[in-house]
Amino acid sequence: MGESPLTRRELAARAASSFFGAPLLLPARPRGHPPPSERITVGVIGIGAMGAGHVGRCLGDPSVQVIAVCDVDRLRREQARGRVDAAYSQARPGASFKGCAAYNDYREMLARPDLDGVIIATPDHWHALQSVDAARAGKDVYCEKPISLTIAEGRRVVDVMRQCATVFQTGTQYRSMPPIRAACRFIREGGLGKVRHVFTQWSRVDGACVPSSAPAPAEPVPEGLDWDLWVGPAPWRPYSSRFHRNPSPGVVPWAFCEDFGAASVTWHHSHSADVIQWALGMERSGPVEILPPGNGAFPTLTCRWANGTLLHLVDDWQQVKQLYRAVPEDARLGGMFGGLFVGERGWVNANYNVVIDGGPSGILEEMELPARQASGANNHHANWLECIRTRGRTSTDEEIGHRSASLGHLTHVAFRLGRNLRWDPAREEFVGDPEANRLRARALREPWRM
Repeated sequence: MGESPLTRRELAARAASSFFGAPLLLPARPRGHPPPSERITVGVIGIGAMGAGHVGRCLGDPSVQVIAVCDVDRLRREQARGRVDAAYSQARPGASFKGCAAYNDYREMLARPDLDGVIIATPDHWHALQSVDAARAGKDVYCEKPISLTIAEGRRVVDVMRQCATVFQTGTQYRSMPPIRAACRFIREGGLGKVRHVFTQWSRVDGACVPSSAPAPAEPVPEGLDWDLWVGPAPWRPYSSRFHRNPSPGVVPWAFCEDFGAASVTWHHSHSADVIQWALGMERSGPVEILPPGNGAFPTLTCRWANGTLLHLVDDWQQVKQLYRAVPEDARLGGMFGGLFVGERGWVNANYNVVIDGGPSGILEEMELPARQASGANNHHANWLECIRTRGRTSTDEEIGHRSASLGHLTHVAFRLGRNLRWDPAREEFVGDPEANRLRARALREPWRM
């Protein structure tokens, strides 16, 4: 990575031509765009609802060249390849572009010497393994959240990214929205005084807070779908359209199943955890106690940090007023992917897709928000791409991604066991609880290794 971009790209293009038996065709440079030799080459693994969004984001960035897409579903990968070729052909009037390769097996994509980075948007059970394999292949990684299905997987990701000097970005993009960042910076710098309580929503998938082990009805595997590779390192399950369907019925249809997803952690909790822990200055640590509901301490599942700050997971925002009486009755609450912070000096609601609000009078003026509406554009992908160029640390690197996912994994363990758990965030183990510690990891299906 110390060579000049031009020299590196020239060598990579020649190597790719030899490796694949055909030259890598790049579109002519539109006016004002960087030449192909200076663009970051990217491949996208997993072309469902989120993956398709990532493809679109990259196609709209003149500093990026999408050279490969990968999906175990032939229909999805061919549609994605056609979309990429069509988009780049528009930059070459009178000519066609056929430079995007389509792969069934992501390992073949990672073998390309001309690939700088990959975006991983597969189901959760693939995130950690594909991130590790990509880093070992010398690729930088943007991985959708959560980056793991277990605490042990997350720690493995951190260790390998550091060993390989990989530029890693977790896909918790809501924290990169300017209004949310401004509100969180205000909290982080003591604007609310000591934060006593934080609230965020605990979304339910199939009516449950934690993923289910219940079987789904077996169905014939659709033509063109490599189901064995879809299951990959997870325990074997027969195909069901509840896991995978064309067209996709939602962003994460498989999230209800414990073998493939992590329910609320998959759905949005990793986003919320990232925002909350960054605002609290705990993004590289974690809570010391997890208290499930029903034990008499709090009416909903609660985490406690060493400084005494409490995080309460609520089913809906009305519980903040009705059960905890934490904010005034006229407080405007709502939104997701963030948190409601209550401190010594007042409260702030910093959630996506709502107007950021707070009290008492004067708090909002002190925050100096660039905008009140917490939605719209963010620079999350741009931050990853810039760090690829500079070899810097991204805004949500591997350790932050791991700690965000871990917060959700900890709540799942407490919810399953139904008892208070003490957690050592430095050693990453439950204190004096062998049963809980066994739930920090799980085996991969043969022959997969991490």
